[in-house]
Amino acid sequence: MPLRPEFPEEGELVIGTVTSIRNFGAFVKLDEFADREAFIHLSEVAAGWVKYIRDHVREGQKLVARVLRVDAAKGQIDLSLKRINDHQRREKVQAWKNEQRALRLVGEVAKALGVKVDEAVDLFGPKLIETYGSLFAAFEVASADPKRFQKETEKSPWSTAFLKVARENIVPPHVTILGTLEISDPAPDGLTHIKAALLAAEKVDPDRVDVQYVGAPRYRIRVQASQYKQAEETLKRATDAALKAIKASGGEGTFARA
Repeated sequence: MPLRPEFPEEGELVIGTVTSIRNFGAFVKLDEFADREAFIHLSEVAAGWVKYIRDHVREGQKLVARVLRVDAAKGQIDLSLKRINDHQRREKVQAWKNEQRALRLVGEVAKALGVKVDEAVDLFGPKLIETYGSLFAAFEVASADPKRFQKETEKSPWSTAFLKVARENIVPPHVTILGTLEISDPAPDGLTHIKAALLAAEKVDPDRVDVQYVGAPRYRIRVQASQYKQAEETLKRATDAALKAIKASGGEGTFARA
């Protein structure tokens, strides 16, 4: 499954498994690069002085490391454990887990297509990684926005099977943003005008926009979408619709982003 280049890039975070330990460092098998071997020098194991390397790493341990140097001609890769913070480590582990899951889903796509997994990977893997950054991201987009996925994959023969597997296995990612409307109308039928303004906000996108009563004259607008930019655009359209409606009826209103 040649989804990754033969060698990692300098500065890249990689997942590896410790295969052997010496007093001067540890040898690591890179899980994402066809089990290519890399080396962590004792000085790069941890900050400060390391007396016993086995206090920090052990055989069989899976770890996240940063690539310091790559000499492709000699086949040498030097890594560092100490040049990573906890947040980077967690993100890399999660990304790796996502890709392992994505590869299992590719197996289901391959089964539906009646081909071997390696053949399926060759068929659409490189294109999807180039377009979306990772196979898992491709499955997320296919689940959350199938029309976009079909357009970007030019409705390739394999895309129908890919979309089906994505819908059945991936919960679309989403973001939630909030804002507060303050609207009022002193007219005798002002309450009717307020309800109409709030309904105008929800009609912008009933699947994503939800208006909740906080306490007159305040109303919370909640928007969910697959992407932050999309959520912001929907929130603006919803609040603009509400403010336009209430002002047209003689009332007034303001909006504040949470």
